[in-house]
Amino acid sequence: MNFNIADLKKKIIYRSTYRGTKEMDALVSSFAKKYINTLNDNELICLLDLLSLDDENLYKFNQNKKIDIKIEKNNVTELFRNFVFKDN
Repeated sequence: MNFNIADLKKKIIYRSTYRGTKEMDALVSSFAKKYINTLNDNELICLLDLLSLDDENLYKFNQNKKIDIKIEKNNVTELFRNFVFKDN
């Protein structure tokens, strides 16, 4: 796969910031901003895939609640599942 990492990161930040609800914007964008510069190329693609999921399942997954879909287990999904959003 041929892609520009800087463009991929911009796409991730945009998708994480404009989710549709303030709560999900805050949760997902704070997660992305915390980890985006620590992830390798493959993990960035996993993050982009994770961001393609609907807000309801993504929120339930983060809260360790039952979800209606299967989410691939990888480093990024585990980081997100264990991520705790702290609103300042």
